[in-house]
Amino acid sequence: MRQRNLPPSPFLLVLIAVLAFFYLAHTRRTLPYRNRRSDEYHVPAERQIFPPNKRDRTHEREQEASANCQAFAVPCNSVYFQPWQKPEDSSCGTAIRNGYPVPDPRCTPGGINPAITADILRNPSWRTLCSRNCASSEKEKHVAYLWYGMRAPHHNAGNRQVCELDHLVPLELGGADGIGNIWPECGPDSATLENRYFKIKDRVENYLADEVKAGRIPLDTAQRSIASDWTQYLDDANRYCALGGRC
Repeated sequence: MRQRNLPPSPFLLVLIAVLAFFYLAHTRRTLPYRNRRSDEYHVPAERQIFPPNKRDRTHEREQEASANCQAFAVPCNSVYFQPWQKPEDSSCGTAIRNGYPVPDPRCTPGGINPAITADILRNPSWRTLCSRNCASSEKEKHVAYLWYGMRAPHHNAGNRQVCELDHLVPLELGGADGIGNIWPECGPDSATLENRYFKIKDRVENYLADEVKAGRIPLDTAQRSIASDWTQYLDDANRYCALGGRC
């Protein structure tokens, strides 16, 4: 006697339909989808690791900054405060003033770009990017470590940053980008990032830049004073920070 094939039960059919529905829904959510107006596949924005337009925004800012710099037409010059020649390795040393290091004036006399005036610094379109690395590259600036008998630290970034190749006269005060205005400002390793020497000097730089822009300190005075002893402005800079300055 031939066995009859029984029709599938309604329960089995419902189960198959439910499983198919969830499979299709999961596939549609996880797989790239086709752009209706092109043949390219795109990953949904919410599933991308990096924002799709982050690089575009960075490129746009760089182009805008470059256009602004060209509009100022400022040449890249370095004029030092005393005669200078490239020092020998390990021939330089820092001194301590008011508990903080200052560079060797023979090796790092400091200098300015005389084309950058107080009026240019007051212009809201001016950026230090316009003069940064115009006379010396980041790689070339590393020679200052050798002058001061130091070894460039590894992983020197973020909270682990312990040294900064610092413009003695900062770019925001019209400082020169030449290496006679560069020194390695390092330590102390045990301090938190905001209390390391280069961060504390940043307070002085911001204070003096705002004083110059407000017309309370002449630009030439600020430039020469910070080059001779940046620590002399520490008390003023700390008060400036306590009152809400750029710190």
